[in-house]
Amino acid sequence: QVRLVESGGGLAEPGGSLTLSCTASGNIASIYAMNWYRRAPGKQRELIVAVTSSGPTTYADSVKGRFICSRDNVRTTGHHTVTLQMNSLKPEDTAVYYCNVRSATSGDHWGQGTQVTVSS
Repeated sequence: QVRLVESGGGLAEPGGSLTLSCTASGNIASIYAMNWYRRAPGKQRELIVAVTSSGPTTYADSVKGRFICSRDNVRTTGHHTVTLQMNSLKPEDTAVYYCNVRSATSGDHWGQGTQVTVSS
């Protein structure tokens, strides 16, 4: 099994920045992808960042150039953490953000969700 804990988020003004983190523990050797999704009020869930163990990080057009996703070195830390640095925030970035992990042995796992609100 894989367990996820999200942290960060909160309230920011337009043009500001926030950081989200997602730490995976448990059977992390089975993880082949860690992604970020968001669900804005009244909208469908959107994949905004896709991180695979063997490929490049890809960003949705809606966040490209503003959001940066990084991951730690599993061999050094012993756990999987991805951090989403969100810059130049816009009101339309307001959403609940979810960390998603895909495991080769146990399928999809989801974080608890973190509220991000961008408002002046």
